[in-house]
Amino acid sequence: KKHGKVHQVEFNRGVVKAPLKVIGECDENDTGSAVTFKLDPELFEVQEFDYDRLSNRFREMAFLNRGLKILIKDERNDKKDTFHFEGGLAEFVLYLNRAKTAIHKKPIYFFHSKEDYEVEIAMQWTDSYSETLTGYANNINTPGGGTHVSGFKTALTRVLNAYAKENNLIKGKLSLTGDDMREGLTAIISAKLANPQFEGQTKDKLGSSEVEGIVNSL
Repeated sequence: KKHGKVHQVEFNRGVVKAPLKVIGECDENDTGSAVTFKLDPELFEVQEFDYDRLSNRFREMAFLNRGLKILIKDERNDKKDTFHFEGGLAEFVLYLNRAKTAIHKKPIYFFHSKEDYEVEIAMQWTDSYSETLTGYANNINTPGGGTHVSGFKTALTRVLNAYAKENNLIKGKLSLTGDDMREGLTAIISAKLANPQFEGQTKDKLGSSEVEGIVNSL
């Protein structure tokens, strides 16, 4: 929808099947695109949509892009959900910790943006023994970590050690390790970049070197 007209174009396996044409009219202020597709049986062995899997991904996308609203409806059984979180990553952390006991109820939250990047961080400690540290680059989960996660770890260790020494919580040359500080921590680090560099074909790990310093200083 654009300029008061509804346009349509059709593709089949990357080739234009029907050229762009006007098929109707709409309000002058209406804009946006709708994409309808069918799975190609020669490319997809499994053609059944998994509602729970799609819902989990859409929920994640709504957390990562605060204010974004995503509606999903399964027309096979009329099951539907709406995902919309104004709190962004802070709400994401609370969601991940919903079955845990938080040490502090309000998550610690950072946000910083410039012309060519945006960094958002949320974290909360719980009484759990394990850590949950999740990184995203341009909304892509990076299970292998990368420069955004390593920058966060380095800064967290530095800042908490400095705080502990300034307040006489540790004596002499003693220092806390990163593993000590991340026990029970749930943290999400999301970086959005103009030209992210990934390691590996599956984008498992972010390799953009400048991100480490950005996250570290933030």
